[in-house]
Amino acid sequence: MPRLRFAPAAFLSAAPLLFVLLWSTGFLGTKGAARNADPFAFLTVRFVLAAGLMALLTAALRAPWPTRAQAGRAAVTGLLLHAGYLGGVTTAIWLGLPAGVTSVLVGMQPLLTGLLSWPVLGERVTARQWAGLALGFVGVLLVMEGRVLGDLHGSLGNPAALGAAGFALLCTTAGTLYQRRVGADMPLLGGTTAQYVASAAALGAVTLARGGGEIHWNAEFILSLTWLVLVLSVGAILLLMRLLRDLPAARVNSLFYLVPPLAVLESWLLYGERLSAASLAGLALCVAGVALAAAAPRPAARAGGS
Repeated sequence: MPRLRFAPAAFLSAAPLLFVLLWSTGFLGTKGAARNADPFAFLTVRFVLAAGLMALLTAALRAPWPTRAQAGRAAVTGLLLHAGYLGGVTTAIWLGLPAGVTSVLVGMQPLLTGLLSWPVLGERVTARQWAGLALGFVGVLLVMEGRVLGDLHGSLGNPAALGAAGFALLCTTAGTLYQRRVGADMPLLGGTTAQYVASAAALGAVTLARGGGEIHWNAEFILSLTWLVLVLSVGAILLLMRLLRDLPAARVNSLFYLVPPLAVLESWLLYGERLSAASLAGLALCVAGVALAAAAPRPAARAGGS
């Protein structure tokens, strides 16, 4: 019986939506874990478990391991996309920056990635994609308006927290561009393992430098950690690495505009949090913006063709 294979076109059609759905649940999982653990200790445990699972998958599937040079490049990607981004966001919130303000600041990533895609990667962002990126950012602002406007003024007096959020923004942008530039030949499973090993080592060192961290191993923490490791650190990250390999960076990063709206919807469904008319309008703008930014460019017409 012939083996079934998914066509690349079918994968690239379904994978972005699946990635956004999985990634948007990270807020809910992190909320449960953060109530029961020191943030850096929690991230260290998460990355150690993710590295172990990815190593087991690599060995079980007999997938190729990265060469020393590839492992070094993967480590840089991991330090930026995992340790730097999540560590920066965690520090910002730990220092008192409201989650809504943090999400909006980090939400500038698609715009920054689009701005740098041409000089760094040679990937031209079309006028249609720029319109989509701008529309998506306006949508995020609308979705988060009730959570941000009341907190923004007070946040201006917290430069350390704002700096941590800015650091997270720079890390995730640089990590995306770096992975897109050097990751074409990276073994997917083995390379992701190297990313998590480097991230666990870095945040483990931060945890020790801060004197260690307390973790309450109760049911809420274990369930949250399990979800974050299996669904986010394994499933969603593998999808992201594959998308960055196959699609332009600006198109992939426009998908992140859908994460705050979906997180708000999930919080409304699970926790009964407020869902305003502005949030619904912002959700519609985010969807429209991503549709514009992520649309494949039209092929150029052939000379003499009809």
